[in-house]
Amino acid sequence: MRLKDLLFLSYTTLIRYPLRTIMLLIATSIGVMAVILLTAVGEGARDYITGEFRSLGTNLLIVIPGRNETSGGGSPAGLAGLSPRPLTIEDAQSLSQIDNIRRIAPLVMGEAPAQYDGLERAAPIIGTTPEFLIIRQWEMESGSFLPGASMRYSPPVCAIGKEIKSELFGDDIAIGEWMRIGDRRCRVAGVIAEEGRTIGLDVQKAVVIPVALGTALFNRDSLFRIMVDVENSSRMDQTKQSILSIIKRRHQGKEDITVIKQDTVLQSFDNIFNVLTMALGSIASISLFVAGILIMNVMLVAVSQRQAEIGLLKAIGAKNKQINNLFVVEAIMLSGLGAIMGLILGHTVTYALKVAFPAFNFLPPMWASYVSLIVALVSGIVFGLLPARRAAKLDPVEALSGNK
Repeated sequence: MRLKDLLFLSYTTLIRYPLRTIMLLIATSIGVMAVILLTAVGEGARDYITGEFRSLGTNLLIVIPGRNETSGGGSPAGLAGLSPRPLTIEDAQSLSQIDNIRRIAPLVMGEAPAQYDGLERAAPIIGTTPEFLIIRQWEMESGSFLPGASMRYSPPVCAIGKEIKSELFGDDIAIGEWMRIGDRRCRVAGVIAEEGRTIGLDVQKAVVIPVALGTALFNRDSLFRIMVDVENSSRMDQTKQSILSIIKRRHQGKEDITVIKQDTVLQSFDNIFNVLTMALGSIASISLFVAGILIMNVMLVAVSQRQAEIGLLKAIGAKNKQINNLFVVEAIMLSGLGAIMGLILGHTVTYALKVAFPAFNFLPPMWASYVSLIVALVSGIVFGLLPARRAAKLDPVEALSGNK
């Protein structure tokens, strides 16, 4: 029996039992589509997070209080800037003596009620300096960003996100108005544009104030982070060692800070999300094996239903190997066609998601399509072998007589 004959017989069998064929195709296509969708979500998350970090550039060093904290997150104590030896504004000022440092932006973070004209809402508060606007590559929709503020001087000014502006000021002009942040009063100097974001925080919901005002507001001297913009990236390691040396001297010889490179953080997140994407794809691939088991069960039933056909083929000279190949080809056609349907559906849905949410890249990695297709075909072959062998072992006389 030639390959052409095998394909023709398999095709006619699939057409003869349309309901069974459609159900198996749907099962396989759903499995492949799940792989495409889940890997697209993982890839979209990876691109979004790494894109946020890339927006900071590669000439950035981040000084973190505590020796073992390297992830940029940490415990509530780390978020508040509390550690056995916290970073202070004076520590940030001392780094200005390093000639390769272009900008320094100390950060203090917390939450406090923002109030204006009887309206109030809880808001994340960021205490920093005007350099932070440049380091983060933000833009102002209107006004200016902390005019006159520095690490040493803290005028009562603030910059607010668009959501804060909308909720507290409505359609009125916010620039120049006085509002209350916690127990402090400050004048609105600017509104941050919609592009303004930072990792883990939507700046449109935040209020930015001078760093010294932030430490006074939260009644603590400790900083959350110090962000350092380096002039010459080729001297990054040298600058990092200089920072460690200066802070160590200020902290009585204790090396109790961590200095991490922006590109190191970027690479770490990239690796984490690559592993996450592969894990999601592997989990989704389980559904392909479930579809393979379904194919096996349905084809086992089909062997019983097609005994007369198998007996006739054997009576006219078909060998066991040819009967075996006939059922294996049917399984391959089912899994292959189902995989192609799943790829089309999966890519269609991910494209629709990308159009609906342009900020996220929902396009799946290329390997997801290849892997899902290969896994679908392999599962079809593996789970098609048992019914194929059972069909091949049928006695032609018993098969024609209808006896099992």
